Amino acid sequence: MHVLSVSSLKGGVGKTTVTLGLASAAFARGVRTLVVDLDPQSDVSTGMDIQVAGRLNIADVLANPKEKVVRQAITSSGWAKVHPGTIDVMIGSPSAINFDGPHPSVRDVWKLEEALATIEADYDLVLIDCAPSLNALTRTAWAASDRVIVVTEPGLFSVAAADRALRAIEEIRRGLSPRLQPLGLVVNRVRPQSIEHQFRIKELRDMFGPLVLSPQLPERTSLQQAQGAAKPLHIWPGDSAQELAADFDALLDRVIRTGRIPTPGETRV
Repeated sequence: MHVLSVSSLKGGVGKTTVTLGLASAAFARGVRTLVVDLDPQSDVSTGMDIQVAGRLNIADVLANPKEKVVRQAITSSGWAKVHPGTIDVMIGSPSAINFDGPHPSVRDVWKLEEALATIEADYDLVLIDCAPSLNALTRTAWAASDRVIVVTEPGLFSVAAADRALRAIEEIRRGLSPRLQPLGLVVNRVRPQSIEHQFRIKELRDMFGPLVLSPQLPERTSLQQAQGAAKPLHIWPGDSAQELAADFDALLDRVIRTGRIPTPGETRV
């Protein structure tokens, strides 16, 4: 089971929409996928059309990461009505903010890792939608992860936030979790005609080299529309949506290669 955190240390760069785009690509590919909604805003849970009534949630898991609790906090996404496949959600909750202090204990940092270990046989890919900060929730996600995607946009302050995020990943790798690595930077909300955007993308490439992933994601309303309708991007009508879906397919290819994730038709080992 490969675990990928989707992070940003700056709000408003489209971190959750990138999580939903990757989840849609994985579902379309037939990869058995769990999305963990660790952001207290819980937008991923909304965008994946889940029923929360009678279910536990991520806050319950962080309080008690035993298998029974973990399984009660996971439900199938409404996307599964579209076509067969495993696309589940560990339900988000505003109460997760209670676990987001600035100085988590070592025991608390490993809670999500402990929880995911109980369901490791059920999924090939776990996507964690992180909180947009570097407090306990993000550290908990990274401790449970193999790789981190850092979402940024082509703006001055976002470049600085991406640099902070990569430094923080290295700090966690050295101090807590030697297996953790950055997958790279996803540049979101790009306007190709903008000279400022092209300048900032060049700046990112000059600073971070091959960590700047391709393709960059153009600014499109189709992803927000699909998200608002709680549908996967890959079934949303229109050329714009399908172009963006192809971009997420290319990013998922990178995730699959890096994590050696089996896809349907391949032998599981």
